[in-house]
Amino acid sequence: MPLFKRKPFALVVPPNDLECNEHVFQVRFTKEIFRDYQAYLQRINLYRQRVWTCKVTGKTNLTYEEALVSEQRGTEKAQQFPKELMIPVLHMIQFSMLKLQDLVKSICTKLQDHFIEGLELYGRKDNSVQPCQILKVLDEDLEKVHYEVGWLDKDKNVTGTSIANADDLIRKKLPFTRDVLKSFIRESTSRSFPWVVHDKLAKKHGVSTEPPEELRDKLSIQDGCPKSNKRRKTASDTKNQGTSKRKKLETENSEGLTNGKKASKEIEKPNKEPIRYPIDDLLVQPGADDPVFTDRPSPSRDFGVPMDCVGHLLMVWDFCSSFARLLNLWPFSLEDFENAICHKDNNLILIVESHLVLLRLLMKDEGGYFMVIQKKRRKLKITLTNWMDYLCDFLEMEDIPELSTHIGTIKRGHYGLLDPQAKLFILRELVDRALATNAIREQLDNYIEQHQALAAAKRGEALEEARKRREEKGLLKADPDSKEVLHGNILENGGHGLNISENGDSNGTIGDFPEKEDRKEGNHASENSESHRVNMASRKVNKKKKNLKVTIENVQVPFSMEKQKKELPWKEKETEAQEKKSKELRKEHLEREMEKRFIRTNPLGKDRNYNRYWFFRRDGRVFVESSDSKLWGYYSAKEELDALMGSLNCKGERERALKKQLDKCYNRISPALHKRSRDIAQKIALEEAVLRRSTRVPPRDNPALAFFRYVNKWKD
Repeated sequence: MPLFKRKPFALVVPPNDLECNEHVFQVRFTKEIFRDYQAYLQRINLYRQRVWTCKVTGKTNLTYEEALVSEQRGTEKAQQFPKELMIPVLHMIQFSMLKLQDLVKSICTKLQDHFIEGLELYGRKDNSVQPCQILKVLDEDLEKVHYEVGWLDKDKNVTGTSIANADDLIRKKLPFTRDVLKSFIRESTSRSFPWVVHDKLAKKHGVSTEPPEELRDKLSIQDGCPKSNKRRKTASDTKNQGTSKRKKLETENSEGLTNGKKASKEIEKPNKEPIRYPIDDLLVQPGADDPVFTDRPSPSRDFGVPMDCVGHLLMVWDFCSSFARLLNLWPFSLEDFENAICHKDNNLILIVESHLVLLRLLMKDEGGYFMVIQKKRRKLKITLTNWMDYLCDFLEMEDIPELSTHIGTIKRGHYGLLDPQAKLFILRELVDRALATNAIREQLDNYIEQHQALAAAKRGEALEEARKRREEKGLLKADPDSKEVLHGNILENGGHGLNISENGDSNGTIGDFPEKEDRKEGNHASENSESHRVNMASRKVNKKKKNLKVTIENVQVPFSMEKQKKELPWKEKETEAQEKKSKELRKEHLEREMEKRFIRTNPLGKDRNYNRYWFFRRDGRVFVESSDSKLWGYYSAKEELDALMGSLNCKGERERALKKQLDKCYNRISPALHKRSRDIAQKIALEEAVLRRSTRVPPRDNPALAFFRYVNKWKD
């Protein structure tokens, strides 16, 4: 059940004296029954407030319904935890005083350092690697642990036992993620300080329920110490008294009202409190001040592969495209990859090369797959003719029932006859194994370091530019009043093409010596008194006017100097424009370089119905994934993107974040959509041209069959 402000919340018990025809009010998601409409409204308003916490995942600031959904998903995730690891993990959880993050880290470390009973893995026997199972752990107190292992055959029957050291056993990746372990811990415990396993679960798996001696005096494991019981009883009594008084007042008020219609109106009066947006999207109601939203376009769903395989298709293609240089695999488009997966040819170069690079990567990592290859004494060179044998070795090592049924078909050389689901399932398993290799991890570490360095450079340039702007503003504020005097002189004289400096000098004109003497006197006088400075400034203005008149009448500025003075502002503007353009180019360059350092493709955001939106920088489409990942679609036109953005309501939390991310990436997504639309138009024109040509033209010249012409130009 969801927690109310991180504490358990008791639901209302239904009345025992309900009649069959009695009119009551029931909460849809808790099945609580109320006779009083006002009490029902109060409870509904409480459930809509963001004060609830998911007990399984620990997420806060949720409504009651959101917490219920989160608990359901967390429970499903906790059920994915391996059953053979439940008992030892429950023993590690019971009465632990660690925080959740530290507890998860401690459990993962122990499971990786020490094997447990019932675990199936691989072991070295007679210079070969064979599947085995841990039957018993020996010498647990010693530094070097020994294990009694049973060697398994193809049917997983124990054919023999022996004693093995930890060095003779090949460690596998943990069969669960840390998120699954967190959900399992929260789901199987009743409290978190210390962690206490549910009584039924502890008795079922033989976990001790007696707390250690050091915890008995400090903490209460069951319902708390007697003092805490008294406090709880007092608090509950006061709460019950308050509710009883409230009910009594409500009954008195209801009895005093003679008109039933007036009573219902009084009860149904809502609390007119201003709503603070953004709120949960499902709670947003249309308002009078809302803008006109466009209709959300329907996404296209014309995929070649089955709908439940689109996610696997995108994941495999995105991995191969992102790590193409490391894999030595020439990039290919998503359409070509989809068409190749659906084709029945056994030796399509695109499909064969995709398998080859992944198998070679696993072999170079010298892990479990490398040991299997050595056991079968195969050559460490995979070619176009023997790649199916190496693929069968991988499937036998994984021992997944859904994939093992296809081993016979692949061994007979009929890989192309497999369904697209099976092909993508195999590629997905290869990609999952490849992500755990050292080469991919090193590449990701390098990308993270380079990404951080580029982000720091971008941030430093932004700070330097802001500092320069502040300095320029500071220089403009420090003004010696000469600028205003100069502006008045230029207006009085009508300009006449003279370039006057800010301090009043006429740039090389005759008759400015008296002005310099007066300036010295003015500066000296300003040190003595403010009034004297004002008088000298007025005298200076009059003399400047006279000098300017003499200059305009008697002095003719040379044509070259006048031309240079006219061109100077334009040169300054050109320099400023070039500097601004270079800064923008530098900023775009840094952003492009950061995008090249691929770390992980994240969704753009979610809409009000929890549909996720994806954009892959190597494909000009915006993909839409349903909340249950069972339905996919895409937008491929700029007009569809604009309509999508116009349909998002920023009053909702999810659509507000999605709109913000689309605005941020619009300059990158929009050209990609436009380019794709242009390429599709050209492809259609080429297909029509091919159809009009002679029948002697080979069919593979058709642009729709471009995946037949794929060549791996980065091949080892």
